[in-house]
Amino acid sequence: MITVNFSPKVNENKAAEILREIARDKMGGWLNLPKKFDMGEFVRIKEAAKKIQDESEYLVCIGIGGSYLGHRAIIEALHPHSETKIIYAGNSLSRRELDRALEKVGDHDFSINVISKSGTTLEPAIAFGEFKKKLIEKYGELEAIDRIYATTDKRQGALHDEAVAAGYTMFVVPDNIGGRYSVLSAVGLLPMAVAGINVDKLLEGASEAVESVVEPATKYAWMRYELGKKGYDTEVFASFEPATMYFNEWLKQLFGESEGKGKQGVLPTSVIYSTDLHSMGQFMQDGRRNLWETIIDYPTDETNAKIVQAVRTAHTEGGILVLSIGMSSYDERGFGELIYFFELACAMSAKLFGVNPFDQPGVEAYKQELKKLL
Repeated sequence: MITVNFSPKVNENKAAEILREIARDKMGGWLNLPKKFDMGEFVRIKEAAKKIQDESEYLVCIGIGGSYLGHRAIIEALHPHSETKIIYAGNSLSRRELDRALEKVGDHDFSINVISKSGTTLEPAIAFGEFKKKLIEKYGELEAIDRIYATTDKRQGALHDEAVAAGYTMFVVPDNIGGRYSVLSAVGLLPMAVAGINVDKLLEGASEAVESVVEPATKYAWMRYELGKKGYDTEVFASFEPATMYFNEWLKQLFGESEGKGKQGVLPTSVIYSTDLHSMGQFMQDGRRNLWETIIDYPTDETNAKIVQAVRTAHTEGGILVLSIGMSSYDERGFGELIYFFELACAMSAKLFGVNPFDQPGVEAYKQELKKLL
């Protein structure tokens, strides 16, 4: 059960109206996905994961943004046991990073999961070309095809067309779910299953959250909106678990891309304590008061819990508004619930700010400029 330590005055009628708007939106498919997941697709995902585990030491996950941040967040946080390790590529244009990934695979057995709705995003397209070449050189074209898993559009796009023509195993990026809301779809479930995450329990947690987190998510959305309108323009997500760094990164994408348009929204940033108390701690304690802190209160050990308590007290006395979001359990079920909580709260918050939670025109603008330069 997700818990919150704040109780803003919520307009219940407005909240119900926003939920109806999200449900009607053509990109609102994530809203009921945990309860309506295609079980045939789910079985295929687990069968593919088992095949990859049986024949590969590495799975190279190629994607950027919502195509990799969500599942990397859960894999890094839970650090599951699997003989098959995940390598990430295609999330930057750094040649050094790509060469490091190629070198890490080396002569080991590997498979590829390329994740892209269109197949034309430059960063993953370049990485896929390099790893596909390496795969063909190692195994030959026929076996290479058997080791490529494409998660892409159901009907169209460059990757879809290539996958159909070549015969790659395909999984679907749902038409009605955008990248940053897609972690509980095949986008996230295949790599998580390969890494050893219990995806059944992850979906169970998310499914229970469909009903259980509506109230706390609504309160959190309202609190963000009210603070934003009062001039608090920065939210600092604070975690006391180093392994959740990528969960913070997913949160930054989720809120940044969903809210940051029309000169609206709150800037999402993050810290990992106690490490960042020795770098950002001074600013948090005594810097500008245009921010608030949202502590994600993961279940932890006694010593770490004391640090959480000390930081909450010190920062509150220093004039920072400190919100707390409590996680029920540090496992697949708990993270399934937490993912759904933040997805719902984010969509509601964006609607309150009067922007579309599901598009990203600014990202498209940079892509067009990059195409001109290249």
